[in-house]
Amino acid sequence: MKTIFQHIKGDKTIWAIVAVLAIFSFMPVYSASTNLVYVVGSGSTLGYLIKHMVLLIMGFAIIYGVHKIPYRYFSGGSVLMLPIVIVLLVFTLAQGTTIGGANASRWIRIPFVGIGFQTSTLAGLVLMVYVARYLAKNKEKQIKFKESLLQLWLPVAAVLILILPANFSTTAIIFVMILMVTFIGGYPIKYIGFIIGAGVLALAFFVLVAKAFPDAMPNRVQTWQSRIESFSNDDAKEAYQVEKAKIAIATGGPVGLGPGKSVQKNFLPQSSSDFIFAIIIEEYGLLGGILIVSIYFLLFFRIFVVVKKTTTIFGTLLVIGVGFPIIFQATINMAVATNLFPVTGQTLPLISSGGTSIWMTCFALGMILSVSASKEETEEDILDDNPLDILHETI
Repeated sequence: MKTIFQHIKGDKTIWAIVAVLAIFSFMPVYSASTNLVYVVGSGSTLGYLIKHMVLLIMGFAIIYGVHKIPYRYFSGGSVLMLPIVIVLLVFTLAQGTTIGGANASRWIRIPFVGIGFQTSTLAGLVLMVYVARYLAKNKEKQIKFKESLLQLWLPVAAVLILILPANFSTTAIIFVMILMVTFIGGYPIKYIGFIIGAGVLALAFFVLVAKAFPDAMPNRVQTWQSRIESFSNDDAKEAYQVEKAKIAIATGGPVGLGPGKSVQKNFLPQSSSDFIFAIIIEEYGLLGGILIVSIYFLLFFRIFVVVKKTTTIFGTLLVIGVGFPIIFQATINMAVATNLFPVTGQTLPLISSGGTSIWMTCFALGMILSVSASKEETEEDILDDNPLDILHETI
């Protein structure tokens, strides 16, 4: 055990939080997978548990590998990855898989492995690092709006426009997080106002186009509309899921029915992913729900600790940019399960089943641990890195 601790660096509390969430996730995922086995008729509960364990082990390998990389390499790496991400998003829209016949192309298949990969999650992570790089490079300069449109907002717009048709919730989360990071990074508030206005107009234009040409993007705007309507009414498919989630929460009581004894997991279509928090409360009660919320709050607090100790602007913005979305996503997932927010399709980080979510969350945590493990860095050392030099060193 001592040998293991000698090889891991960075905030030990974050390491412990990740381990606790991962270990805790085994039983809820194993229990909730019965829906897929006995209702949908696919696979076995043991098979889903093993798959989840393998994904988590790979996630820990990602954390370990990424946290060993000096975080200054992420700056130039984001510039190299941005064009690749855009190409992947285009490919995903053109060739990605769909869900239930709806035009929700979000995944591509990894060759020879057969695992689906959600490209928008990777795009969001790369984009947050790119924004942090831009703000750090221009911290001591007077930002000109026209120049920032080309250098900052054009790449942001390109990525968000490619994510929007298939995944509105992810687009909205990334956009809100970018606005938060730009505000913290000292980007002029009046320019942020212009960007918010442009974003609202772009969304309105997309809705009008989708309405005018329904065959081009079938079911997308209708899906958003039905989810909003179901939040206030009880006559939609999403309302059925929320109703079952509320029954699960009410049934759980203070201490729950016990591990594996959930009843509503047999009726909730997304019991192992989007609505796993409701299953946790049904099986472990209000105490289990409070424990999960407390763990995410502790992670939020430790992210602040890392931010406080970071010696560079880029490091600070990097930790905020990749760390806060994890907490934001967890909050949205739990809010949806408790009917405080419309259905969005966001998973519970490190607990819900799903490879891409686990891997990208682990990648983000690895970045945070890299920053917390770093010694004294200077802004010049980080931002003067030429992306081509980084590629050459990597090769």
